[in-house]
Amino acid sequence: MSVFGPCFVCQEGFEFNADWVPSFTPSGSSQREPICEACMTVVNGRRAARGLEPHPVDPRAYEPQEVA
Repeated sequence: MSVFGPCFVCQEGFEFNADWVPSFTPSGSSQREPICEACMTVVNGRRAARGLEPHPVDPRAYEPQEVA
């Protein structure tokens, strides 16, 4: 099973595993917002250019989710 929703950064729809996808929780919200693989690649590239560690991306983040 995959979840389909908009990326918090670019607003494009994408499929993801809700348990492992990188996400952001906006200030004042309790809702996690998923971030697509393309945006995570850009964000982590910018972090690396500034000498910062990349945000971790689990290999299962953009794979189908197992159904229990």
